[in-house]
Formats: sequence, structure tokens, C-alpha cells
Amino acid sequence: MEKTKVVSQGHRVDMPELLSRVDNDRELLRDLVMIFKEDFPRHMEALRKAVAGPDLKAAKMVGHTLKGMLSNLAVTRASALAGHLEQLAGGAGSDALPDALAEFEREVDGLLPEMEAHAEEVKP
Repeated sequence: MEKTKVVSQGHRVDMPELLSRVDNDRELLRDLVMIFKEDFPRHMEALRKAVAGPDLKAAKMVGHTLKGMLSNLAVTRASALAGHLEQLAGGAGSDALPDALAEFEREVDGLLPEMEAHAEEVKP
């Protein structure tokens, strides 16, 4: 079995797609992962606070940011869930935000270590 599939368990990061997006530039990929490591926890905390508030404007903005960030890194399902949070916050779905946040959190649980493992895998 290919090492990437063992790390990602086949459901979070589409490593072949991600490498394709960066034209197989492994240094760029490591840089993107390091930026993600720095930014993701801050955005998650902002999303939790916005949903708890509830601050629908902030939840929509952070959901949009996370959707783009995760999409760029080929984390498809989590990106879609962040997009769902964005839609709920922008419409009449605010009552569903806590459940949507919980689903999103389950999906991204363990994502940071997985991204770090991928960064290690692509070292020259």
C-alpha cells in the first residue's frame, strides 16, 4: 500500500490532486502546509466563537475562509462542510449551525497531524 493512503486514510487530503495543484513543487507544498498549520487553529477558534455568539456575519466570513483554504489543499469533504457552514450563517439556517460545526469539527479532527505527515513525506 502507498504510504500517502495510509496516512490520509483515504478521506481527508487527496495527495495526488494536491501535488498536481502545486505542479509537484514539494517545497511549495511544505510552505503551504506550514502556513496552514499557523492559520487553521486561529480560524477554527474564530468559527467556534462566531457560532457560539451567535455572530452570523463572522461565522459566514470564517466559513468562507476555511472553505477556500481547505479547497486549495485538496481537503474536499471538509471544504464542502465549511461551505455548508457559510451558507447556513448567510441564511435562515442559523439554528443548524451548532450541529454543522460539530460535523465539521469531526471531519477536521486529526487534519493538522495528517498535513504535517504529508509535509514530511514530500521532503527531498
